[in-house]
Amino acid sequence: MAITRRGFLKSLLAALAGGAALSSYAFAIEPMLRLTVQRYRITPPNWPPHLKLTLAAVADVHAVEPGMSANRIRAITEVTNALGADMIVLLGDYAAGHPFKTRSVRSSEWAAALSGLKAPLGVHAILGNHDWWDDRTAQRRGHGPVIGGKALERVGIKVYENTAVRLTKDGKPFWLLGLGDQLALLPGRRWGRRRFVGVDDLPATLAQLTDDAPAILLAHEPDIFPSVPERVSLTLSGHTHGGQIRMLGYSPMVPSRYGNRYAYGHVVENDRHMIVSGGLGCSILPVRFGVPPEIVLVELGVA
Repeated sequence: MAITRRGFLKSLLAALAGGAALSSYAFAIEPMLRLTVQRYRITPPNWPPHLKLTLAAVADVHAVEPGMSANRIRAITEVTNALGADMIVLLGDYAAGHPFKTRSVRSSEWAAALSGLKAPLGVHAILGNHDWWDDRTAQRRGHGPVIGGKALERVGIKVYENTAVRLTKDGKPFWLLGLGDQLALLPGRRWGRRRFVGVDDLPATLAQLTDDAPAILLAHEPDIFPSVPERVSLTLSGHTHGGQIRMLGYSPMVPSRYGNRYAYGHVVENDRHMIVSGGLGCSILPVRFGVPPEIVLVELGVA
């Protein structure tokens, strides 16, 4: 069937309008205006079914204006608190992740906004790669503390780096482990490093477990998961943003050497469980499509 000039122009204009609408949604609506709560109800094989624990996970804030201002972070803390979790965990990357900004949000500002988080068993944090990359002094000396970590500590949020703490819920113990970042130190001749160097030490972290109480591991990048033993009931990660663009369960670009294997969601391998959050902010480009900003709520010890 022949296509008339009028028909061709109408089709072209419709395609252009559709493309503009998709672009507007991906750049302005999904990353800046949407917020979802992604819920998981699981009982891993080595988690006691009688130990019911609810935790909320906040990942990849990437504070920057526009899109993730201190005011928006405060609003997210209110939504998180309203979930009524026993414990709140922060999975790293509070610093901005892209250069497209109208204003930087200082660490003191985003930390103050996050200080509003409250939970009966406390708020616990690890750092991400951008928190390390944002601190040039830490990069030069090759170790922390980093600016973002100190900002969190100043507002009363405990930051973990290859450390573990033993907590209890209803008199029943469990361990919370926080891993150092796996991409902390940038490569470059200036520092004599040819590749990313992590400050993570999983064996040293696991060595701090002094009994057989179940354990939860916080690890910013999910790539550590193949090395995590069955001793750990659940690993919680961020970093990938779900690929930021996700269609039909597939992300064309994932910042992980495992690609889509650990891009997003509940991963089960050999009876080991990991949940990868899609996070809140953006990295590289201020765009999200098919993976809106999310808070993760995990209910452990339920069917």
